[in-house]
Amino acid sequence: MKQEIELRINGQTYEVEAQPWRTLLEVLRDQLNLTGTKQSCGEGHCGACTVIVDGQAVNSCLMLAFEAQGKDILTIEGLSEGGQLHPIQEAFVTHGAVQCGFCSPGMIIAAKAFLDQNPDPSEAEIRKAISGHLCRCTGYVQIIEAIRAAAEKMGTR
Repeated sequence: MKQEIELRINGQTYEVEAQPWRTLLEVLRDQLNLTGTKQSCGEGHCGACTVIVDGQAVNSCLMLAFEAQGKDILTIEGLSEGGQLHPIQEAFVTHGAVQCGFCSPGMIIAAKAFLDQNPDPSEAEIRKAISGHLCRCTGYVQIIEAIRAAAEKMGTR
């Protein structure tokens, strides 16, 4: 039995019908065609499905869609503005932190939530912030450099 739910995603309100057991990830990808959020492990271990819900990084594969009603949701599609990449996205490109690109949306969104709360992090804090994210391509060095560079750039705004 489907239920009607209202979701506020990237500043836009969507009304969708979904079974009560559908995850936020499933609704984002399958019903709203917001495919930047990646589906990988489905168990909250890899971070590929990370979105920001009310300012907190969340594994969307573990959150039921109806739990997200009334909350502000930010996906990778909502990060850039006016055709301009967000400074975190720019830093990932500049520092070679995007290789295959599969983990990148979740990693970038997690970095955004982290930097919003800690705009001047140490390397150890950055490492801890991305510890729940798996990347098989970059070896994390470029990712850490990108997050540090984004923090510096965002601090000069």
